[in-house]
Amino acid sequence: MRIEFLTKNYNASDKLKDVITKKVERLDKFFEDDVRVKILLKEANDVQTLELTIMLDGIVMRAEVSSGNMYDNIDLALPKLEKQIIKHRSKLMSKSKKFRIKEVGSDYAPPVEQEKSHGVVRSKTFELVPMTVEDAIDELELLGHNFFVFCNKGTKSVNVVYKRNDGDYGLIETVV
Repeated sequence: MRIEFLTKNYNASDKLKDVITKKVERLDKFFEDDVRVKILLKEANDVQTLELTIMLDGIVMRAEVSSGNMYDNIDLALPKLEKQIIKHRSKLMSKSKKFRIKEVGSDYAPPVEQEKSHGVVRSKTFELVPMTVEDAIDELELLGHNFFVFCNKGTKSVNVVYKRNDGDYGLIETVV
């Protein structure tokens, strides 16, 4: 398992990195040795965030947790990631040769609550009005939503503008 640490506005101590490394290595039972794990430690407005990302043959699994303490974050993020691995193990087995099938068989199944299947519960239709990115951000703010879909006046393509956790905005542009 290859573990990469990235930091953003946060100084991680060697002790914290050692604790996180030891805890993340427990996921080794699911994967072969050459799996890449990215750990992002960041802080914004006195909120510390830990992002764990596992990249496995084109499959990406991710868990993100925010709180006031990075040591608590690791204890919250690992069960999330483990739950994802167990939930999607059949997909992982078929798509990746690095996933250990024998370790995660039918005998390994921690108690998991019955999950409700999710589906489309509401559908909306609206007309895309050509506008600039700045106009779309203004519209997003007026509506109070996290994202806004619009037709970009300059490119004539469908775009999405969204509010990021750090308060800035992101833009998703489509290409056909």
